[in-house]
Amino acid sequence: MFSSRGFSGSYEPSDVTFLLKPVSIAATAIDIKEAAIQSGRRHYSEMIAPEAVPSAIYLDLYHAALARNGARLAEDVASLAAHLAQRRPGREVVIVSLARAGTPIGVLLTRTLRAWGHVAHHYSISIIRDRGIDQVALRHIAELHDTADVVFVDGWTGKGAIAGELRAALADRPFGFAPELVVVADPAGQADIAATADDYLIASGLLNGVVSGLVSRSILNADVVGPGDFHACVTYPEHAAADMSRAFVDTIAPLAAAAAPRPIDGQDGRQAELRATCDAMLEELLERSGTRDRNRIKPGIAEATRALLRRMPERLLVRDGNDADVAHLLHLATEHAIPVEPLGEASHYRAVAIIRSLGDDV
Repeated sequence: MFSSRGFSGSYEPSDVTFLLKPVSIAATAIDIKEAAIQSGRRHYSEMIAPEAVPSAIYLDLYHAALARNGARLAEDVASLAAHLAQRRPGREVVIVSLARAGTPIGVLLTRTLRAWGHVAHHYSISIIRDRGIDQVALRHIAELHDTADVVFVDGWTGKGAIAGELRAALADRPFGFAPELVVVADPAGQADIAATADDYLIASGLLNGVVSGLVSRSILNADVVGPGDFHACVTYPEHAAADMSRAFVDTIAPLAAAAAPRPIDGQDGRQAELRATCDAMLEELLERSGTRDRNRIKPGIAEATRALLRRMPERLLVRDGNDADVAHLLHLATEHAIPVEPLGEASHYRAVAIIRSLGDDV
């Protein structure tokens, strides 16, 4: 199943090649992990939090989100796929998704392009805030493809930290790669190509490994990643009975292949306004929270979801408590006794999570 050439997780082998190194590493309890991160003793990528199978109630919320927003996601995927096919007509499209939120979207784009008769390849690789992108994985891809055919894919932007990391990591054009980022939803105005700027609920954003090929967030720890290794991951075969990875893409891909694509003209016309709006909101929330640590602010439905699932939030802010797209967040907040406050009706984002401070901010 695993090799130095990658593996496919629980997806079909043709759907994706994970350029990650599966390892065995003990999970770190969330409170211990949070304290280590905030104290600066360890980087978040050196540890992995435990992952559990979602509850039946939470899975019902996932299925409701998929039914509610699946057709919209399919149309957005179709629009992105059409744009990528037109980007270099007659060339193969090489999708490099950013593990792991980008992986389901990369699978959908790959399937859609192939359904339309295009040649498409899909790899999923690691990028880590403050640590950069996996250069070993990039070298592997560059040995197989013209790097001009590559685009990097993620699911969404929160405040743009990973987009900034991608630009910084590829500023010198290693192996010829350009930092061209494609996402479904770009409320932060940080992507190069996006289907929408709306902070809407992409159903895969509700779940962790059980919608991402039974693969964990990437790990960069010298104890398990040596010279010449891909960044690492943990796999979850024990969660196979609850795996939604293939079911998710099997549901959306046929809809995307049949959807009528909308023209996408890039983000140039709205990036400045989106970025300014995001920065203004961050400054207001930093002041409101009494912190200068931007990493504690997690804007957007998907980023707030991840914070509630695997971090220690201080509070959850929502724009509209009756919005069905934040119902799962309210469920998680109730379950973990996290206070919920209004975000403000004028917010471009529908939800924001603020991570609890476990010590003095730097």
